[in-house]
Amino acid sequence: MKDLLLDIRYALRVLWKSPAFTLVALVTLMLGIGANVVVFGVVSTVLLHPLEVSEPQNLYELRLKPWTAWKLLTTSYPAFEDYQQRNTTFSGLAGYDGYSGGRLRWGEAVKIVSGYSATGNYFDLLGVQPAVGQFFHEADVHGPNSAPYMVLSDSLWRSAFNADPGVVGATVQLNKQQFTVIGVAPARFHGTERFVWPDYWIPVVNHFNAEYLRDRTGHPLTVFGRLRPGVTPEQAADNLSAIAARLAKEYPKTDTGAPLRLIRPGLYGDNGDVIRGSLYSVAALALLVLVAACANLASLFAARAADRSRELALRVALGASRWRLVRQLLTEAMVLSMLGGAAGLLIAVLLLGMLHRGSLPSFMAQSPYGHLPLGVDVSVYLATLILTPASGLLFGMIPARQVCQSSPLQAMKSGPVDSTPLRRFAVRDLLLGAQIVICTLLVTASLVAVCGMVRMLHAHLGFQPQGAIVAEMDLSDVGDVPLEKKRAMIDALRSIPGVSAAGTVSKVPFRGGLRGIPVFPPGTTEFALNNSVLAPYRFTISPGYFDAAGTRLLRGRDVSWNDTAQTPYVAIVNETFARKMWGDAPAIGQRFIILDHLREVVGVAEDGKYHEMQESPQPVVYLPLSQSEQGYATFVVRSYRAQNEMAAALEHTLSGLEPNAPITVQSWPDAMAGALFAPRAATLALGAMGLLAAMLAVTGIFGMAAYNVSRRMKELGIRVALGARTKHVMSAAVGRPIVLLGVGSLVGLLLGVFASRLLGQIVYQANPRDPVVVVGGVLTMAVLGIAASAIPALRALAVDPSKLLREE
Repeated sequence: MKDLLLDIRYALRVLWKSPAFTLVALVTLMLGIGANVVVFGVVSTVLLHPLEVSEPQNLYELRLKPWTAWKLLTTSYPAFEDYQQRNTTFSGLAGYDGYSGGRLRWGEAVKIVSGYSATGNYFDLLGVQPAVGQFFHEADVHGPNSAPYMVLSDSLWRSAFNADPGVVGATVQLNKQQFTVIGVAPARFHGTERFVWPDYWIPVVNHFNAEYLRDRTGHPLTVFGRLRPGVTPEQAADNLSAIAARLAKEYPKTDTGAPLRLIRPGLYGDNGDVIRGSLYSVAALALLVLVAACANLASLFAARAADRSRELALRVALGASRWRLVRQLLTEAMVLSMLGGAAGLLIAVLLLGMLHRGSLPSFMAQSPYGHLPLGVDVSVYLATLILTPASGLLFGMIPARQVCQSSPLQAMKSGPVDSTPLRRFAVRDLLLGAQIVICTLLVTASLVAVCGMVRMLHAHLGFQPQGAIVAEMDLSDVGDVPLEKKRAMIDALRSIPGVSAAGTVSKVPFRGGLRGIPVFPPGTTEFALNNSVLAPYRFTISPGYFDAAGTRLLRGRDVSWNDTAQTPYVAIVNETFARKMWGDAPAIGQRFIILDHLREVVGVAEDGKYHEMQESPQPVVYLPLSQSEQGYATFVVRSYRAQNEMAAALEHTLSGLEPNAPITVQSWPDAMAGALFAPRAATLALGAMGLLAAMLAVTGIFGMAAYNVSRRMKELGIRVALGARTKHVMSAAVGRPIVLLGVGSLVGLLLGVFASRLLGQIVYQANPRDPVVVVGGVLTMAVLGIAASAIPALRALAVDPSKLLREE
């Protein structure tokens, strides 16, 4: 122990005497370890931590067998009851609808909230205990509107009710319904989705009316359950799929009989596959950053050990064993890694704190991933504890090996030496080459991310969100709003100064909740789902919506206020709908049946994106507002005025016409934050790694070039004395690092091409073969190489042969 303390004191003294080297090494380690700790913190929170429920390993969510994005919901309430009663593989099934929300009133206070409407056994199945009061149970539910109870989340309880336990028993009003607060959920419980934190829970029988609770056409519920002991997920899925097939025979008009499968809950359903792939891919790239940092430090340590060769040789001559020197060098490496690890952990704690809920960047806070409960826990500290000494050993073994193979006699006679012949590649050459390969790969990945982001921003959406504002208004609890009043709202918005177009749509694209509506050919008498020919997305629009959205009407006419229930029913379809239904035949004038009405096509609109950016062209039908019921309206307004001015004017105008309806106003690009989150996050993460890689490449090439020059100063002086040309001196001084730069960059670019599948997990339409990426990567590495080699090259050119000979 005494020797260890002496080694640590000596290591600190040596590092203190080389401030430039120590600073570069600390910054390199801080960035490498810090990046990995941040990524591990995100991976740990999102993927490794179990849900805050009882026995989370036995909890599964039901999904349709075909892969579907976002929270595409599973089943109707009657179908849920059938699964609950007929299955033999689950000890219990529960469900919830994540689209409850509205205006919550208590006393004189009002707050816009969103929450879950859940089945009566929701809390019991999850095994959660209330922090205050009690939860509702299956025994409390006796049919429609039989359980007017509300459970508050901890965050709503604290923010709106000041954490007052006396709120239990109080009556609150959600939209037009009265509820009694009966309890408060634990602070760590946020339901079964990691990113969506409901403000409250109410029984589903008090959220839907009696008619909707009997309706099998809607699919409001996300269903999850616990397996019986000894039952595998595959067996349970087969059991549920068999039930679905029987239900399709019993209810052919509403039930598809699509097979079901089970997934782990918590990550937006099937989007968990995308999230896992992205995070694990980013973690792999972060590890490459740390490997490059260790290779960089190993090269720097090797150069430093060469500069200290005389010192080390003298210590051997004075009786020190080689193991003693190796231990000293490893101690220096471990001290440096501990200091760098501590700095990296500090940076990681600060960054994870910034990413915590409430401190997110604006583009993330407005995305579906806004509730990201990141923090530093035992697993993060453990990851730091593992990465730190491992890094020290990785870069400390190279100089230790160099000392073992050095000759003390030659070191004292000639100064810094190399244990390998000049023309052979040494270990440090391989280290620099590997570092350049990794850095080129990471620079390529960052360029791929930037190009993917640019492609997404310029992708054809079928509408123009820039310059448009959306105002969402929930009219479901206001009552039957006459069509004339809705038209008056649109006219009032159009009359606002600065507004060029205004219209309504049932739901803007990329907001989730879309599902296919079966379409039948004319003359169909049996409306079983098996007889449908297409299942397009359905949007209900008013006249003027296409102008407000910037959607081009390619052929035909727009919907009109003259299209009423007393006139023939009409529709507008997009190009994909027309092509799939009628091929190359003109779509205008064609007829089809949807939602029990025969409709005639009066217009064809351009294709677009509706559910997610990666989707293939989807069929879409637009139905006139004047011929459809609509309890939820989204107003789209196009204006040249500033967003904050228009948002206030829109809310004031709509509130004046319908003061009791909840209204949410935001720009359309903000409303699309969820769709753009992935490429923005990928660009940010890979861009940061590319920047780190560039810094490591500069220090690595500079270290190798400086080492070569310092090791060969005598030789360079002789060359200059004998009349060597400048290019020959340059070649001898920095030729090897430049060769390694060229070879490493080529290999890195090739690996980037082969890593397209990995990058495809992170980046939208990843294409490492893009000429912009290839040329950008080559130019970036060339600039980095020139910048890193400039100082050593100038030092070599400034060598004074006479001074060197006098020193000898």
